[in-house]
Amino acid sequence: MGNVALKGFDSATESDRAGRKYVTSSVMTLEDPEIARRGDAHRKPPGTGTSNHPSQRILFVTPEIADFVKVGGLGDVSSALPRALAAHHDIRILLPAYREVRNSPVNIRRVGHLPGHADLPACEIGAMTCGDGLVIYVLLCPELYEREGGPYGTGPGGYGSGGWEDNDIRFARLSLAAAQIAAGRAGLDWQPQLLHLNDWACGLAPAYLAWQGLTVPSVFTIHNLAYQGLYDQTRCAALGIPESAFHIDGVEYYGKLSFMKAGIVYASHVTTVSATYAQEITTPEFGCGLDGLLRCKADQGRLSGIPNGIDDSWDPRTDAHLVQAFSANDWRGKRANADYVRHRFGLAPSAGPLFAMVSRMVHQKGVDLVIEAAPSLVQAGGQLVFIGSGERRVEAQLDRLAERYPGAVGVYIGFDEDEARCIYAGSDFLLMPSRFEPCGLSQMYAQRFGSLPIAHRTGGLADTIEDGVTGFLFDEVNLASFMQAIQQAFSVYHSTELFYAMRRAAMTGRYHWRQSIAPYTQLYQKISEEAGVEVPASG
Repeated sequence: MGNVALKGFDSATESDRAGRKYVTSSVMTLEDPEIARRGDAHRKPPGTGTSNHPSQRILFVTPEIADFVKVGGLGDVSSALPRALAAHHDIRILLPAYREVRNSPVNIRRVGHLPGHADLPACEIGAMTCGDGLVIYVLLCPELYEREGGPYGTGPGGYGSGGWEDNDIRFARLSLAAAQIAAGRAGLDWQPQLLHLNDWACGLAPAYLAWQGLTVPSVFTIHNLAYQGLYDQTRCAALGIPESAFHIDGVEYYGKLSFMKAGIVYASHVTTVSATYAQEITTPEFGCGLDGLLRCKADQGRLSGIPNGIDDSWDPRTDAHLVQAFSANDWRGKRANADYVRHRFGLAPSAGPLFAMVSRMVHQKGVDLVIEAAPSLVQAGGQLVFIGSGERRVEAQLDRLAERYPGAVGVYIGFDEDEARCIYAGSDFLLMPSRFEPCGLSQMYAQRFGSLPIAHRTGGLADTIEDGVTGFLFDEVNLASFMQAIQQAFSVYHSTELFYAMRRAAMTGRYHWRQSIAPYTQLYQKISEEAGVEVPASG
């Protein structure tokens, strides 16, 4: 599990995993199981498009990808969505060559060169081809990207005080690289017709295109509006941002330079990761000071919500991470995973429900509400496990909670994919009292593994959980509202027939990345036509 603080675990070693099969490849297969059963001859070649929507060359730009380096849900999205779209488009990824990327077993070929600009250094472009054929371009600039720590810094996610001091340079270089590749200035034998950009770290890319007078269309996806990439106005010259762009209709945000605002202002179209969140961010409560701009985008028809999904690896019948497989018709494997989780977290044997929280341990996620609810939850016969990392203060509170309730509460500070999947598979309920949640993936993972989410009715949680059918929703971010939902969960748990009916409904009503292909393809086609980009006829 790596060198992480471990609370509530015993000294069990890898012998606990005897007989378990591990998946070591980072390449996921995102094909329909029915197509797979019919054989390769029935598969559609990558990039051939559909009868209604022709294929396009798309550069998907991201600061993280789960294949190599992941901080949160963006890493999962960046790994899965391009692969889902690859059956219909010629899509390639652009990513900084972090130390984890350079140290991976996938060969990197040097294929291009990018000139510098202002204080942004010149750099090389490498190309990696994954086992499933996905091409990833990596930005080779050791002084910017090859460091110990996460993609954003050394802190929890590196978003705040733990971020690298030169993150403005690091991610402006990524944004400029995307624009240079789109402009055909990288020396590659491939040039995108469209950019798909993700979160603040890529926000300057459409701006660099605009400042150079280029009309390459772009989609800018907001995964979490709360992280905006704010820097002092004096940094504009170093980043090659013209003085004329620092105003209310440009990159200026309350006297600061905002990467996020740049992406929203200059992109052809803005998307976010659920329909509800797309509406929420146009309000002062969730708009983070950008609600007025986002309302204008919505009024122009240039803001939409396209939900995330999960891939075929999240199948309890076949997932090799689990202690034992199971299905909606055979719960023995789910009980085996629950026994494993209880043992690993040092919990006592129990006939009561097992609650879980798999999350970044930060204020946004409502961890404080779970800590407040824990005494009542334990007193009612429940047990609780946490896995994740985040704010040091929150981690310390969780440590104290585990010490206060030995045998009933277990905490793992850190993250381990095997353990997380076993927790989804072994738990009865997943706690997600997020104050806001653009989309959320954990609730989808949990539902697929028969763990009913208990969540705040916000963002993607409201869109993917059917209250009383596939989980439980509560309306107010306070202890009373949260506890009411937990009490409903206890009641359902003790009503066996209803509990198993809800489990089955949750497992069969999953959200898959295939649902996102059509809306993204339609959007790509629309903004390309508006930009006058010539798209070849489909095959």
